[in-house]
Amino acid sequence: MIGALAKSVTISSLCRLVRMSRQNYYRRNRQRLREKVDEELVLGWVLRERQLQPRLGGRKLLKLIGEDLEEAGIGLGRDRFFGLLRRQELLVKRRVRSVKTTQSQHRFRTYSNLMKELDLTDVHQAWVSDLTYIGTEEGFVYLSLVTDAQSRKVVGWHTSDGLEATGCVQALRRALCQLPEGQHPIHHSDRGTQYCCGQYIEILERRGLQISMTEENHCYENAKAERLNGILKQEYGLGNRFRTKQQARESIRQAIDLYNYRRPHVSLQYQTPAQVHRRAA
Repeated sequence: MIGALAKSVTISSLCRLVRMSRQNYYRRNRQRLREKVDEELVLGWVLRERQLQPRLGGRKLLKLIGEDLEEAGIGLGRDRFFGLLRRQELLVKRRVRSVKTTQSQHRFRTYSNLMKELDLTDVHQAWVSDLTYIGTEEGFVYLSLVTDAQSRKVVGWHTSDGLEATGCVQALRRALCQLPEGQHPIHHSDRGTQYCCGQYIEILERRGLQISMTEENHCYENAKAERLNGILKQEYGLGNRFRTKQQARESIRQAIDLYNYRRPHVSLQYQTPAQVHRRAA
């Protein structure tokens, strides 16, 4: 009697275990299938964004696809996301190349660094300017940039075929065209001849902009401008060698548009420069 009961209990327990095992198996199988579908969706969104911004970092990618994840009901932490990028070989590696474009040994007057102790609180408070090169098979294209120090937005830019001051002057004029009346930002740059020449200084003084320049370490004291150069070259392909100057100019235009309106910044709480600039202004 006891043996029969024990045998019955054992068979009953085994049946429950089999049912539970089947349930666990199907549940885990569904979970694995869901995770596979989720990862395929995420990869699709990542590749979509990488078509526009091929070297955008992982944290910014995760921020950009956040709305897609929320709409699809996909919970995805940073560690899992980076693991997915790593398995798919989609993590980017930094590339650093540089050529000196600053000619600081000249006869022009130079100015003190007003940015050292400046506490940035608003847009149009300070601008940083710099000049960099883009390589092509037809020779270099030189890109002059003026960037709002607070919002990181490029407010003026121009491309030219030489290192003369003309390109920097055109970028400055473009920046001044969007400057609201009554605003007088500090203009900060290195001590290159392009920024110290009479034509450039005259425009700054006529518009009432205070003039600030690097004093010793040009890269360190103009770090925000140098950082922008690195982003444009490393993340948007401007560090590559183009076949023609026209191709380079078109790529520059696209890169600046993407940087201003599409690239979130960690220092801006993952907002784009244009968003911060617009809201503050």
